[in-house]
Formats: sequence, structure tokens, C-alpha cells
Amino acid sequence: MAISPPFPPYPPHPGGPVEDAALRHAHWWQRWGSPRGRAQPRAWGRIKYGALITLLSLSGLVILALVREQTGTEGFLVGLGLAVLPVPLLIAAFRWLDRVEPGPWRNLVFAFAWGACAAALIAIVANSFATRWIATATADPSSADTLGATVIAPVVEESAKAAAILLVFLFRRRDFTGLVDGVVIAGVTATGFAFTENILYLGTAFGTDQLTGDSGIASVTAATFFVRVIMSPFAHPLFTVLTGLGFGFAARSGDRQRVRRVLVPPAGLLLAMGMHALWNGSSTFGEFGFFAVYAAFMVPAFGLLTWLVVWTRQRELRTVREELPAYTAAGWLVPAEPYALGSMRARRLAREYARQHLGRPAARAVAEYEAYATSLAFLRHRGRNGRAGADFVVRERELLNELWRRKDVARPALDHAARMTAPPVRVAMPAAPWPVHGGYGYGQGYGPGHGPGYGYPAGQAYGYGYGYPAGPYPAANPYQS
Repeated sequence: MAISPPFPPYPPHPGGPVEDAALRHAHWWQRWGSPRGRAQPRAWGRIKYGALITLLSLSGLVILALVREQTGTEGFLVGLGLAVLPVPLLIAAFRWLDRVEPGPWRNLVFAFAWGACAAALIAIVANSFATRWIATATADPSSADTLGATVIAPVVEESAKAAAILLVFLFRRRDFTGLVDGVVIAGVTATGFAFTENILYLGTAFGTDQLTGDSGIASVTAATFFVRVIMSPFAHPLFTVLTGLGFGFAARSGDRQRVRRVLVPPAGLLLAMGMHALWNGSSTFGEFGFFAVYAAFMVPAFGLLTWLVVWTRQRELRTVREELPAYTAAGWLVPAEPYALGSMRARRLAREYARQHLGRPAARAVAEYEAYATSLAFLRHRGRNGRAGADFVVRERELLNELWRRKDVARPALDHAARMTAPPVRVAMPAAPWPVHGGYGYGQGYGPGHGPGYGYPAGQAYGYGYGYPAGPYPAANPYQS
């Protein structure tokens, strides 16, 4: 059942009690399992976590043994050292995309572990079995290898990686609210998968070089490293991100858009399989087939998806600026906060200001305040679009209480950030009946802006104030003393 958001309640009386003073993560509702908001028993939650950790650990041990068996100990160590190089950069890139409303690290750890362990194990076992079966049935090992790489591998690997996205979508639904969440979970899962696969390929290449005596730039290891780590570290993330986008569109769909919610994720998965098959089959297109596919499909697709994700991130910031003024009118936020919270630069300046003046705990409190406010804006946006659950009021109150608890630390920092990032606006001052000998004055304004400025002996006085974008802001300036 979906509801539209009511007008936000007014805050409690200053100094009054705030309900439920225990600190929680910005995604506090992830512990709530039913639509009615009943918390899951802790014992059952621990059993699920224990089973999941055990499954991933066993998968990791098995995949470690299989890769080491195929590459040898020395090849495994070399492959591991080379394969780990792009991982921090890719994780940092996906984390950067998720900075507007950062999800909990546990989801990213699960996604990476699933890709590196469970998905990789499924792929190795299924691909090997299918390729051997085709070779036996057709008595043509060469054709079996080609068919396995271009047909079997894309289907198996993308399905195995999509399982992680599906699990987060089903069991961490409150953390999975849109396109960016789908892209981040999919990208991190694929990064883990590519990490394990690169260990296997690089370790095997090193073993080949040991047998042939090749070394340096002319070695198979160097060529494999260049193709897989330098040229195409984003290949697997790019494929799986298509699946993540499908689940992201489903997450943005309302309860009445059931067909869209059901059909879009499989469509994204099919696109991922198709792109993966095209990439794997590029070697069969002739001497320059790989480079042709790389230039004609991979690079444009990567650029298009990058633009889509960055555009979505800017749209999320705009949502924050548009939804939070309702809470300003109700007294929960001060007028400058929607603007500051809708700017990544202002957020960073607020955290730095708090750290410089009050230390790291204050900076952490400001970061939590920003996360709660963003979650609140997205919650209200979903409610206005008919996608909020029946527990909207309960969730809204919890988020508002967390903001109210941190306001004394966060508001001065956000005030400073708003002053530093507000764009200058040239405004006209009313003509004074007496000569004004002015200098440049700093003013703060809302909408058109206002403030003192250069004075002229007769006529109009002009100045530069600092105004925020148009919105339902009060006319009075709360910053002038």
C-alpha cells in the first residue's frame, strides 16, 4: 500500500524529550522485515548472517584452491598482485557515485564477496562443465571453446552476478531505491568477479611465460595485463551495470507499475549478456575485431552509462533541494539547509568546518546529519510519487528525530558552508535621500538576494548579496546580526 506524504509535523519544544535516543545508521529501517515495520528477531538475523558468511567463506576457499591448482603457487601470487591494482580505483569510483545517499558498507562488502567468491565459483564450475560437454558431444574442442566463450560464459557469469543484485533488492529493499543503488551494487559485484578472474588469467599467463622463457613487454603476462587491467578494467562492471539499471528502474516504479517492475530487470540482464557475448566474441571477428568492438561499442557504452549515472546523481541533489523546504516551513530545518544539503561542495565544507572547530566526532555527526536529511528527502519524494509504504509516518519521525538530535552541531557547519558556496547576486538598493559613502558589504539573501553595497552620492545604490536559488524561503535573513 502506498500513501502520499502528509505535511511534516512541527518539531518538539526546545529542550523537550526526543523519542528513542539510541543512535542508528542512516539506513536504520534495514532491520525491519515486514511492511508493518516489525523488527526481525535478533537470533534469526544472526542465523541468516552466519549462514551467508559461511557460504561465502566456503566459496572463497574452494575458488582459492581451484585457481591455485590451475596457476600454481607462484603464478597465483603474481596474478593476485597484479589483479588487485584496479580494485581500489573501481571501488572508489562506485563509492563516489553513491555519495549523495551512501549505502551501508555491509552491502558493498557482500556484493564484492559474492562476485569474487560465489559468482566466480559458479562460473568456473558451470563453464568448465558446459565446455567439456559440448566438446564431447561435437568432437570439436575448438568450436566448443568458442561456443563456451561467446554463449555459455555470458549467460552463466551474468546470471551469477545478477544473483547478488537480486538478493540486495529483496532483502535490503530500503537501501535499494533507485538507479544509482543498482549501478553501485552491480559494479562492486562485477569488480569482485573480475578480480578473481584476473588472478586466474594473469597467473596462467605467468605460467606460460615460465615455460617459454618470455619476459618483459613481449611476455604473455604483460599482454594480458595490458588488455584486462589497463584497457578494460571496466568491462565486467559495464556488463553487470546494465542488470543493475534494470533493478534500479524497478525500484523506482510504483506499486501499480507491476509489469515494469517484473520485466525491466530481466531485460537489463539480457542486455548484459548480449554485451558480454559481443565482447567475448570480438576475437572471432578478425585481426582487428577486438579493437573495433572496443571502439565502436565499449567506449560509447561506457561514456553513455557514465553520463546517465552522473545525471542521476545531480537529479538526486535536486530532489534534496526541492523536498527539504517542506521541513523548513515546519521548523525542523533552517532556511539555508536545503541549499547546503543539495550541494556536494557545501556538504564537504560543512564537515571540514566541524572537524576544524570541534574535532572528528563533530564531523562524523555532520556527516550523519547529511545522510539522514538525504534519506528524509528521498522518503518524501517517494511518498509524493505514491511509492512510500504504510509506515511512512513512522519512518519520517525517526529520521526527523535523528536530525533534531544533531542540529546543534550540524547547523553552524551547514550555515558556514551555505555562506561559502552561495552564488553572488547583484541587487539594486533603494535610493537613499542622503549621500551614501559606501564600501563593499557582505549580505545574505534568499531568492533575489539583498545586502549593503557600493553607495553613490545620488540615485540608486548597488551591492552584491549572496542569494540562494528560488524556493519557499522566508524573507527575513537569519544570518545577519
